[in-house]
Amino acid sequence: MNEQFSKKSEAWSARFSEPVSDLVKRYTASVSFDQRLASVDIQGSLAHAEMLAHQKIISAQDYADIQRGMAQIQAEIAEGKFTWLLDLEDVHLNIEKRLTELVGDAGKRLHTGRSRNDQVATDIRLYLRAAIDDISVLLRGLRMALVDLAEKNADTILPGFTHMQVAQPVTFGHHMLAYVEMFGRDAERMADCRKRVNRLPLGSAALAGTTFPIDRERVADSLGFDDVCHNSLDAVSDRDFAIEFCAASALIMTHISRLSEELVIWMSPRVGFIDIADRFCTGSSIMPQKKNPDVPELARGKTGRVNGHLVALLTLMKAQPLAYNKDNQEDKEPLFDTVDTVIDTLRIFADMAGGIAVKPQAMRQAALQGYATATDLADYLVKKGLPFRDAHEAVAHAVRACEQRGCDLAALSTEELRQFSELIGPDVHQVLTLEGSVAARHHVGGTAPEQVLLAIQRVRTLLA
Repeated sequence: MNEQFSKKSEAWSARFSEPVSDLVKRYTASVSFDQRLASVDIQGSLAHAEMLAHQKIISAQDYADIQRGMAQIQAEIAEGKFTWLLDLEDVHLNIEKRLTELVGDAGKRLHTGRSRNDQVATDIRLYLRAAIDDISVLLRGLRMALVDLAEKNADTILPGFTHMQVAQPVTFGHHMLAYVEMFGRDAERMADCRKRVNRLPLGSAALAGTTFPIDRERVADSLGFDDVCHNSLDAVSDRDFAIEFCAASALIMTHISRLSEELVIWMSPRVGFIDIADRFCTGSSIMPQKKNPDVPELARGKTGRVNGHLVALLTLMKAQPLAYNKDNQEDKEPLFDTVDTVIDTLRIFADMAGGIAVKPQAMRQAALQGYATATDLADYLVKKGLPFRDAHEAVAHAVRACEQRGCDLAALSTEELRQFSELIGPDVHQVLTLEGSVAARHHVGGTAPEQVLLAIQRVRTLLA
């Protein structure tokens, strides 16, 4: 066996007079978590090998041998027969060692013109690009599930809140479309992030480029990258794209958490606006009556986990000098966990949205509390010619009177309402109904059922 893969098993073993201690091996090894990069590592290596052959840096036979060896390695990994060695530290050296065992010198030539620095940077970008594509599909699925729920409830009235106090009536469909908008912005951010992920570092080698006559644009085209990274120092040390992805993911989870909070509140028997399908809930070990909304609660908790990963990566990069440093090995676990958490959460929430049962009567009763149509009465007076601030004051007096009597504004007769403004006429009760209130918001972005249906059609067209 070549000295590169001697008993010490390090790619740099000839430089050192003693082997690395077992503790240091465990501390510095990444193969336990970066082996998930195996598929993209092979993909990148094959594109690199094809370019080397095209540039006559390696022979056509070497390239054919590398292809054959990589196909076998890919099969061994897929079948769970590949042996991952801690001594070989990471996914890259494990695959290279096995390739050399299978095809001999051709395997040793594969690393010509590259370093693990640009190799791992390429692998992470390939991995993350695929993850972004998966997340984009899942965001679309969640938005469609929420649109379906909104369409079924385009005219279901519930109270809208500010400061957790009843504010104005809205429709449940309109409320769900607010989250459709949030997740739409998330999809835009992911698409924008993908542009900066999709640039090829390979060819930058360790930090300064390579003396071999490589063709980076050929590799970029082969791997589907839009461009190459244009500075070798930056290419191997940049993790902005990973941070940007984690920031976009943190916003996704923040929106998930906001929705989760509302689902938890709405499902409480004291509110009773919705019920969540049993398959997303659990019971209590001691209280047999309990049905706990575990999925929204856990998603709310996992948001902190993803936010933490963003802070971890920002902290990781904040004081690194150029170029590559071993610190960057710590980028993978938070990145991988962010991907896993976001993908799992989006998948389960799209399914859960289809299992939400709405309770319209409970929503309606809640909307009748808190004088939700007070603003409608103020608007009515403004349309009769009263300045808004005066209308606001008149309605405030009316609300106080209702509080003392324990009734809603709509329960007051026309004559009783005229005590607060002589401009009030017999038509006033039309604006004090919940249906009249939501129907009056008949403009783009408003809660009128007709506008909700138009907004739903707009989203369906965008997502088609």
